[in-house]
Amino acid sequence: MNAPVAASPVVRLLRPLQPLTWLERAWHDIRQAPGVGFGHGVLLAGWGWLLVLFAKDRFWVLAGALSGLLLVAPILATGLYAVSRALERGESAGWGTVAAVWRSLDRRLVVFGVLLAAAGTCWVMTSAALITLLAPHRIDTPVDFLRYVVANRDSWLFEGWLALGGMLAAPVFASSVVAIPMLLDRPVGVWQAVLASWKTVLDNPLPMAVWAALVMGFMLLGLAALLVGLVFVVPMLGHASWYAYRDLYPPLLPPCATPPCSAIPRNNLPSSA
Repeated sequence: MNAPVAASPVVRLLRPLQPLTWLERAWHDIRQAPGVGFGHGVLLAGWGWLLVLFAKDRFWVLAGALSGLLLVAPILATGLYAVSRALERGESAGWGTVAAVWRSLDRRLVVFGVLLAAAGTCWVMTSAALITLLAPHRIDTPVDFLRYVVANRDSWLFEGWLALGGMLAAPVFASSVVAIPMLLDRPVGVWQAVLASWKTVLDNPLPMAVWAALVMGFMLLGLAALLVGLVFVVPMLGHASWYAYRDLYPPLLPPCATPPCSAIPRNNLPSSA
């Protein structure tokens, strides 16, 4: 919070399908540092499996744990943003790059992570209240939820639950879509990064809607594949999120302003115009 306050950054305008180029560029970075990328995916998938094994018969504990994990995932991917930034600058990138970010203990990133965790807690409490009040039977296990909420064709409870989740997820997405890469890359405060993130969404509603749909779709695929899909989804979305930020906010200095400048050629990548 006490970071120096920089001038308000100017956001670029995007093409509607520009988010697709971020995925392509993400795989370029995964190929350059596969251990880091897939390592993040393995760690997140493994943590998810531990949560499932611990709370498999306690639905609300499981729902809260997995919701919190997904909401805090953008913070956990900070090392991937740092790797993409290093490759952009023509620097070597690996686990040392990730370790340097976490050793810095940037208070702004800690604060933002706490805010995301609070948002997850709010969602679980609101969701629990809705289901507890309106479900025809007590919900204690995931099987109860599937039987009495998802498969219950006598009510619209499941659809209402999804709509509520969308309403709560939208402001979280708008607040965080570029905020964490910006905190890594620029001397701005948390509030300024959140405002910049909202401005990004307001100035680019269609591209950001496409990006939100891609993020949600790939995360659901990762979860549906028994969490194993997260091994591939996490590095792809992590690196792509850096390029979302970079297409919207160009670097304060040219990528090769300082040595080493034996950069990996980037001119074969899609234009960020």
